[in-house]
Amino acid sequence: MGKFDRFCQSCGMPMDQDPKRGGTEADGTRNSKYCSLCYEKGAFKDNFTSSTEMVKFVKGKLKEAGYGWFKRWFYTSHIPR
Repeated sequence: MGKFDRFCQSCGMPMDQDPKRGGTEADGTRNSKYCSLCYEKGAFKDNFTSSTEMVKFVKGKLKEAGYGWFKRWFYTSHIPR
């Protein structure tokens, strides 16, 4: 696993924290670049029109998973870039 494979290349979620351990391709095979919250059946699941929308979504999912405010900020601070 490479340096960037440890995090979703879309939202930045640590892949080891993804409940499904990665998204899926159209044929059902596991995708190691994107998490299951972002990528499923070979397509992105979201319809975000801005990075602000994505940050809000990711922070909500991290909060559901029990992450504190600092980790939610840390894991989403790169998204606008």
